[in-house]
Formats: sequence, C-alpha cells, structure tokens
Amino acid sequence: MSGKRCNSDEDTMNGESSKRKKSIRIWVDGCFDMVHFGHANALRQAKQMGDYLVVGVHSDEEIMKHKGPPVFSQEERYKMVRAIKWVDEVVENAPYVTTLETLDTYNCDFCVHGDDITTTSDGTDTYHLVKAAERYKECKRTVGISTTDLVGRMLLVTKSHHERDETKGPNKNDLKEVGLSQDGRSPYTGTKQFVPTTKRIAQFSEGHEPKPNDKIVYVAGAFDLFHVGHLDFLEKASQYGDYLIVGIHSDPVVNRYKGSNYPIMNLHERVLSVLTNKYVSEVIIGAPYTVTMQMINDFKIDAVCHGMTPILPDVDGSDPYEIPKEIGIFHRIDSSNDLTSDMIVQRIIRNKFLFEERNKKREAKEVYIENMIRKQ
Repeated sequence: MSGKRCNSDEDTMNGESSKRKKSIRIWVDGCFDMVHFGHANALRQAKQMGDYLVVGVHSDEEIMKHKGPPVFSQEERYKMVRAIKWVDEVVENAPYVTTLETLDTYNCDFCVHGDDITTTSDGTDTYHLVKAAERYKECKRTVGISTTDLVGRMLLVTKSHHERDETKGPNKNDLKEVGLSQDGRSPYTGTKQFVPTTKRIAQFSEGHEPKPNDKIVYVAGAFDLFHVGHLDFLEKASQYGDYLIVGIHSDPVVNRYKGSNYPIMNLHERVLSVLTNKYVSEVIIGAPYTVTMQMINDFKIDAVCHGMTPILPDVDGSDPYEIPKEIGIFHRIDSSNDLTSDMIVQRIIRNKFLFEERNKKREAKEVYIENMIRKQ
C-alpha cells in the first residue's frame, strides 16, 4: 500500500509540474504601420503575460478597407515585426476582426491589445468576440507616439519635436490640428508629447555586457523613421561580430547633415526604436559624429561599419571615419536595400490628401466612440 501511495504522490507531483510548465501562448494583432516603439512596447508588455508571442499582421488590403492607405507595405511590416526582439512568430494576412478560431488555430490562450479603441470600417469593435469569451487582456498604450503623429510631422514639415536642450519641450500646437475633427480630440491618436524616462530605456535595453572574447561592432547614424532599410543594414552589420553597438546622433547633428525638418523622430524616440531590434546589443545616445580613437578604446570596438550612403564631412571638414580607416577596422556594407527615410517621407507627400483624410476619419471615429462610452 505504501508503494501505491508513493506512485500516487509521484503522479500528482508530475501532474502539478506539467501544469506549471505549460507554455502560455499569446496572440497580438494589428496593422503595425511605420512599426514604431509604441507598437514594440505593446508587444513587450504582452510577452510579459506569457511565454510565447504570436503576432498577426494585417494585409494592405484589410488596412485600406478599414483605415486607409498604409505607409509601409505588408512585406515591409511583416519583416519589421519579425525583427522585434519580443516576437516569437509572425502570422501574415491576419484577419482584421480577431476571432476565437484564430486563437485556437495558433493555440493561443488569449489575445492582448492596448487600452485604445480599434474598430472596423462600420464601427464594430475588432475584439468583441474574444472579449465576450473572456480571452482578452489589455496593456497600456505608449502615450505620445502614434503613426498619426508621425504622419502629421511629415505633412507639416515641423521642427517642433526636435530636442535641442533639456528645458525646452516640443510645442505641438501645430501638430494637434492634423487629423482632428471639429467635435473633439481623440485620447488615443491625438498628438501628445512623448516623455522619455530611464525606466522606459531600461525596459527596452538588453542589459548585458559583451563577453571577454566578443568581437564588438559599431555603427552610427540618424536611424530616423526606423524602417526595413535600417533593419537590413543592422542585420548585415551584426554579422561582422558578436556584439553590435549603435550610435544615435543628436537632433541638431542630424538636422545639420539632413536639413529640412529632419529628424522626424527626436533623439529618444529614435533610441527606443533601435533598441527594439533583435540585432542590437547596446545604444549610445547622442553619439559624436566623428569616431575617435578614444571611443574605439573605451568601447573596445573591433569593427566600424557604414552603409552605402554618402559620408558627409564633420563641421571642420574632416572625415568622421578617418581613424577607423587608418587602423583598418572600417567596412562599407551593402545591405541590398536602398530604402531611406527620405523615401518614406516622399510616400507621405505623394499621398498627402489620402493620409490627411485617413487621419481625420480615424480621429473622428475614436472621438465619437469615446463620447458614447462616457455617456454609458
């Protein structure tokens, strides 16, 4: 009898162990247009709720039907989402309305979405089915960043979002007019100032130091409107070593060599965007334009890489990569992707009317729904 009790206890313990080890699979879906750090932060929060994150990305056709034209193509969005370090699997052409069948097909326990409103073209809550089945959870939306805001900056050619010093915050009086209806302002996509914190940067950082024998690779740039061109470059750069450090130039430095209202995203927004990438190990915030010997020694840099874009001289006319070239650690990388931030902006300008109409419709719909909720 004692033997039987022992087996019974062992079976019970094994059963409990099996329950504890059950992998929790999470479903998140969305358009992920201009895949920014707000999207990535939602994915980071969702991943914390379980073990395996499946991300469904809507097709261009579905987005056009329910919201208007996307800025990034579906192939660009699929690739960008796959490169976010919290994502385990991407499902292409995910349905716009999240169903129980979708969750079951991919063996997901529940769906996660931000605490903003997402509806179909006829105003239906895209998550009403999973909410009714109690297989829905919410995460906090990242205040101060949205695709609507970024499109607005490009359409208005404003510089108010640049960070020139710590005491002057961006004035968004002009920006808030983009996409606003006359009846109010959406609490979800209406423009708000993004306030960076050390906590947010820590949440996005890998937080690990290079190993003693790691080969350290350094790249630098604006990385504005983080896109697949940047992604392909970073993937190639990461192959030159084991630990990839990315230097992000400050807003005034980027504006000096890019002109106009560049960068479209300010320094801290660009830092967070780069930190979401799975190839990146560390970021230098406000990196100097010229790569010095002191920097090479301080960070123990073994390779310095640059893409095929022209290298503009520093303010004194010197080559910013002169020293890496002299000591033989400089490499030019052909990522086979010629997409640039300028080309993204041109997409917006070419379809200015369509994007303005998209923003206005989205804003008006969200304000209407929010007012209805308040009246209940």
